[in-house]
Amino acid sequence: MAVTREEIRHIAALAELAVDDAGAVELERQITRILDFVRQLEELDTGDARVADERAVRLRADEPASDPLARPPETFAPAMRQNLFVVPRLGELGGGQEES
Repeated sequence: MAVTREEIRHIAALAELAVDDAGAVELERQITRILDFVRQLEELDTGDARVADERAVRLRADEPASDPLARPPETFAPAMRQNLFVVPRLGELGGGQEES
């Protein structure tokens, strides 16, 4: 399955890529090889394909659950007032003294 130069330019325009003529030739060659490989894969008879390894990863059911590490902010906040963090004023962080 071959890709035309027009299709390469169209794809490049959609992807907002600047592709010159030399780049288009190389992309045409690479994409054609990829599509040929995909065509070969489609021809494979998978029949009753099964998992070859019994140790394959089994996915768990996708069920919402609470985060075991989640905790209320008051457990780690130094101080809170009316459900808000209490923080020192900017000048108070360095000992409260401003240099002049």
